[in-house]
Amino acid sequence: MRRERKATQRWAILAGPVLAVALLAAGPALAQTPVMPGQPLAFDRAKGNCLTCHDIKGGDAPGNVGPPLNDMKNRFPDRNELAAIIYDETKRNPQSVMPPFGRNLILTHEEIESVVDFLYTR
Repeated sequence: MRRERKATQRWAILAGPVLAVALLAAGPALAQTPVMPGQPLAFDRAKGNCLTCHDIKGGDAPGNVGPPLNDMKNRFPDRNELAAIIYDETKRNPQSVMPPFGRNLILTHEEIESVVDFLYTR
């Protein structure tokens, strides 16, 4: 019993520095930026699906059918205008190929607001 305790203590003494080195080596991989609430919706190919048509900082495999979604707070200082575009862009532009996410019940009002919050960080 005493030998087991000593072996455990030795393991703990050795494991501490080894674990610290491993964490330092991982560095940026562990220090990722937090996920904004609307980000999963905007990046989810089955829900918001913004990346299918738009380039968004932090997204992978973006499309180029729509404009890049950057500097959104300056481009749309009235957040209601941006929310309306996501809700139903065909009201503003009847020729738009953008799906009416709110009108077609793809996204709820709360989800649209969450996506706008996220886009305002881009």
